[in-house]
Amino acid sequence: MEDRIQRCAEKFGILFGAAPAGEEGTDPEFMKILQRFIFGEVCYVGELSDADRELVTVTVLAVNQTLPQLKAHVGAALNVGCTPVEIREAIYQCAPFIGFPKTLNAIAAMNEAFTAAGIALPLPAQGTVEDAERYEAGLALQAPLYGEEIAERYQDLPPVYAEAIPRFLTEFAFGDFATRAGLDCARRELLNVVTLAALGGADLQVKAHVQGAEKAGNSRERILAALLHAMPYMGIPRLFNALNAAREAWKEENA
Repeated sequence: MEDRIQRCAEKFGILFGAAPAGEEGTDPEFMKILQRFIFGEVCYVGELSDADRELVTVTVLAVNQTLPQLKAHVGAALNVGCTPVEIREAIYQCAPFIGFPKTLNAIAAMNEAFTAAGIALPLPAQGTVEDAERYEAGLALQAPLYGEEIAERYQDLPPVYAEAIPRFLTEFAFGDFATRAGLDCARRELLNVVTLAALGGADLQVKAHVQGAEKAGNSRERILAALLHAMPYMGIPRLFNALNAAREAWKEENA
């Protein structure tokens, strides 16, 4: 018990520059449970760096729209060495998964934290492709990781949709976001797995993105560590669902 409490104090100080909860406030017992579990236990399981862990946390909080906590963890991410651009890219790339309105909410919370930290906005642009190149550039990233699964899956739709849906996926999710600088492909794909796990109800996509994350250079241990780290923020059922999807992905690969 003392080790857990001591680890919590050390990690909390690194992340937030403060001591964890004591007896103050209206719910000190709950805060001790929360902080000792997350910062005294979960943060020490797996091979992720503190910077990786905070990008995972920021991603889950953006998906969940838990904006006060998102602001706090943007600050923590800065404290452990994440650059403002890395944090911004992690949030920007949530858009294809959670939609523009929720992403805008997360961006607003992020920018409040940046302003409080004295970071000038807007941050440097990270786009790397011209508008007319979105499809080709997106496909160059998509195809090695995911092939043409979406186009094949929806080819029985009316022609306008059978063409538009896979094209939009390529141009939007990959051409608009995956081509951006600021995060490498492996980190982007790892955070995509976390995004889908946090959404819930996206087991088929979790499975595909686990395979894509591995092809992009993430070890299975690293993927598991990211999912476990996301658990306190998204809940145990979504962790189990994501683990089941990952298990199916790895069964196929092993076979």
